[in-house]
Amino acid sequence: MSLVKTVAASHNNVDNNMLPSTPGKLKPEKYQPYNHYMIHRLRLSKLTLWSSIFLAFILFFFILSPPSPSPAANRRESWGSHHWEKRVTKSACRNSDSGFTVLVTGAAGFIGCHVSLSLKQRGDGVLGLDNFNRYYDQNLKRSRQKVLSRAGVFVVEGDINDAALIRKLFDVVHFTHVMHLAAQAGVRYAMQNPHSYVHSNVAGFVNLLEASKDANPQPAIVWASSSSVYGLNSKVPFSEKDRTDQPASLYAATKKAGEAIAHSYNHIYGLSITGLRFFTVYGPWGRPDMAYFFFTKDILKGKQITVFEAADGGTVARDFTYIDDIVKGCLGALDTAKRSTGSGGKKKGPAQFRIYNLGNTSPVAVSELVRILEKLLKVKAKKKVMVMPRNGDVQFTHANISRAHRELGYMPTTDLETGLSNFVKWYLDFYSPSTKNPASSSSSSSW
Repeated sequence: MSLVKTVAASHNNVDNNMLPSTPGKLKPEKYQPYNHYMIHRLRLSKLTLWSSIFLAFILFFFILSPPSPSPAANRRESWGSHHWEKRVTKSACRNSDSGFTVLVTGAAGFIGCHVSLSLKQRGDGVLGLDNFNRYYDQNLKRSRQKVLSRAGVFVVEGDINDAALIRKLFDVVHFTHVMHLAAQAGVRYAMQNPHSYVHSNVAGFVNLLEASKDANPQPAIVWASSSSVYGLNSKVPFSEKDRTDQPASLYAATKKAGEAIAHSYNHIYGLSITGLRFFTVYGPWGRPDMAYFFFTKDILKGKQITVFEAADGGTVARDFTYIDDIVKGCLGALDTAKRSTGSGGKKKGPAQFRIYNLGNTSPVAVSELVRILEKLLKVKAKKKVMVMPRNGDVQFTHANISRAHRELGYMPTTDLETGLSNFVKWYLDFYSPSTKNPASSSSSSSW
């Protein structure tokens, strides 16, 4: 058979189903649907297999993995580690058996930094606590923190309203004293953010008192009240015996509330508590929202400064008190504080309760403050004199310090010009052109 015939025969044997059933149409092959079905089934099987493996992996992950910690838990983990506890105990270690172990709240603040350094330098154990809030520029607070760190003082970053943190600190360290200087400061800022004052100056203080009264043994507490509690009192000089029920600002009201709360914890739980009414503290490392601070900044920049006077044209004056004198008063209060009489929240006898004025007892007119700054800076200030607005400030302050002198040995020795000279030297050095992030002053001052 020829090749041609063989091909022809093969062609004639083709299944008739492969031919079109009607002209112009091609009938599908019988085996094509079956092939598509098998291919689809194979693909579906593979998809099912991989999906099952993926779901099994997800279930395995969720069953065996622990739940994600909350943000609060993450914070607790960061300050509750073994390394953290070692830093805490090392900082709080005192150099002698007669020394104190002091928790200083607000340690990165103006007064807190100075007090912490003085305590550490004399051999006391010091642990700092500060929340580094944004009331004024944090760069200044961080710089203070670095100074403290070099001196061996560890500043725990946390808030006095964090009950778990406070109790952890009391568990790790048996404090003999608490120097409570953390607070929301500033008279005028209270009109912008009133809740921050209640949160810090009232709720935060209560939280600290709660931890202190439950401690065994209880620490003695020295804390920062304020001369602002005298409010609208017109009797001068201000004495601790004078009435303090007419606060002129919310800040003053929260400090007065703090004094009343402190008395109740003293009476109920036997906590030894001393309140210090500070009068316009100034000096190196001060607060940028204070008049002497931002006056210096604006005078150097050629900006106009606002100097207030009373509605009747009278002088506005402050009992400016230098930081070194304030520190001596704080240490005097610590050194003379008697032990708390309670233990584990139970009072065992009457406890010491004291209030002291810490001032310079030499009020100076704000216009004189400006004159001294002009002299020290060698720059004439551009002044705008205005009537003092009704925003919480008072016309004058003047401290009677006879009680503090008698019982604490407190006697200020720094006059305003000497103190401002020290401040200006620090300011010019700290805010030299090489400083990248100078502290910004607040739009509202605090006296």
